[in-house]
Amino acid sequence: MPHLLIRDVSVLIVPESGECRVDEAQDIHIHDDRITAITPTGTTPGGISPGGISPGGMSPGGISSGGATQVGDGAAPTSVEVIDGTGLIAVPGLVNSHTHSPMVMMRGAAEDLSIDDWFNQRIWPMEVNLTPERVRVGARLACAEMVLAGVTTFVDHYFHADQIAAAALESGIRADLAPTFFSSTGQEAIDAAISTARDLHTLGPRITASLGPHATYTVNDDDLRRTAEIARAEGFRIHLHAAETDDQTQSSLDRLGVTPMQVLERIGVLDAGALIAHGCGIREPDLPILERYADRTTVASCPKVYLKLAMGTVTPIKGLQSVGVKVGVGTDGAAVHNTLDVWESLRMVALTQKQREQDAEWMNVSDTLRLATRGGAAAAGLADQLGALEPGRQADIALVDLSGPHCQPVHDPRAALVYSVRSSDVVTVLVAGQVVVRDRQLTTMNLDEVLADAKDLAHTLVDLSKGGAVQHYAP
Repeated sequence: MPHLLIRDVSVLIVPESGECRVDEAQDIHIHDDRITAITPTGTTPGGISPGGISPGGMSPGGISSGGATQVGDGAAPTSVEVIDGTGLIAVPGLVNSHTHSPMVMMRGAAEDLSIDDWFNQRIWPMEVNLTPERVRVGARLACAEMVLAGVTTFVDHYFHADQIAAAALESGIRADLAPTFFSSTGQEAIDAAISTARDLHTLGPRITASLGPHATYTVNDDDLRRTAEIARAEGFRIHLHAAETDDQTQSSLDRLGVTPMQVLERIGVLDAGALIAHGCGIREPDLPILERYADRTTVASCPKVYLKLAMGTVTPIKGLQSVGVKVGVGTDGAAVHNTLDVWESLRMVALTQKQREQDAEWMNVSDTLRLATRGGAAAAGLADQLGALEPGRQADIALVDLSGPHCQPVHDPRAALVYSVRSSDVVTVLVAGQVVVRDRQLTTMNLDEVLADAKDLAHTLVDLSKGGAVQHYAP
């Protein structure tokens, strides 16, 4: 059974509440896919100084040549692979709480448009061109981008989710996948999406599945009610868009006399358990509704998108947290966000929330880091497994280098992580105890091949010559 030791590293400690802190000169002990202990450097979990460990010849974040070191405590020696963490900070792997990963293929192809035109003139007409191969190629690029940036889990909502799963398995990243469907595509397509979600459960511990109705305005009440019934019966969560903008909420009130949150409660989606994408249109009267389901409801906030599409407001995180609803940080798709960089997203969450509340003391660095780690773990349905570097949790870890001029001098490493770090500062990444990025290089995929395949196919995704669209945006 493999053992791994991250030696002499600073460790970001993210408690469930209160201030985060950074503990210096720590060793992280890993067995198989889990953290077994975090101890002061040079001591074993039992407090005994290990003999024979030496990082000689290693670069920071590098794995010792030869791959193993003998560690003895008087018992039989154990083979341990050692990663030198000197000068680095270990953070819980980031979680991209809501994205559409294959949309990296449309990056930069729908700029400077209103939300209506973004959907109706570009994105949904482009998605007529989707094929399993194009989705797989886009998902491979997305997975590469995310793991290189320290994202160890992504929560996805898209078509051909089996192809996204294949890319995730290849890259080593962890994924929760929700096969997307609209009511307009008919019952056969809906059944196929639900069947895909069932199949995803068989693919191993790093792949989980949710049911993926697109939104309250593109999936009718009957289909949403049936989705909720299946979710309850089979143990799925439901990942969908709801109250994305205040205009959508007002439209729902004008047409139906109820808000999208009231729709979700009435038809059983909240009772089944839901991840709500965006929620910018959640209003004060919706909060008591969400409070009733706070143990099974999370919200993903993707603030760059709200700014770029001039959506008018951002996720009301303060109100949601006041009723116990956990919030994660996401990027949405790169067709609007342009990157899948969760560092960028968490920074924008802090800034936009301060502006929203007109309170510079709100959304401090500790709370922001908690959203991207523990909040993201809750959004992925894995709150008890991910989101913190603690014994017993999954060894999903990013080692970050704060030595760059854009981070120096470091008066507060927590502030550097929120406001200064770039994705390129990530040195080494582990998912489930496996090294997927080493010295800023992918270990699981050939990046040149991934990029070449994406470049070869990208033009076929953005071609509008076919006409038609997969859906019409008119919430």
